[in-house]
Amino acid sequence: MISPVQLFKCLADDTRLNAILLIQQAGELCVCELMAALDDSQPKISRHLAQLRNCGLLLDERRGQWVFYRINPALPDWAHAIFEQAVTAREENLHLYQTKLTRMSDRPSC
Repeated sequence: MISPVQLFKCLADDTRLNAILLIQQAGELCVCELMAALDDSQPKISRHLAQLRNCGLLLDERRGQWVFYRINPALPDWAHAIFEQAVTAREENLHLYQTKLTRMSDRPSC
């Protein structure tokens, strides 16, 4: 089980925090969607997603050529509550990222 210290260490990077909050909002996202929303390269986004997966915060699922990431439902309730509160606290930033996502013309379909 993840401890609060481990959780906060895993989220101590802006890219990882924003990625997990976007995934929290959307339910699931793939690397290309996070690249578009966060305006970062594929290697950087993939590296951060791997770290979040290694921390146990994310699960991934391959569907065709796409790998989708979602929050690990087995995380403790307090961790999910932290994600929800962080989404509220960063609402303005996340809105900008969501706008970029909606403008993405070639989003993968599930």
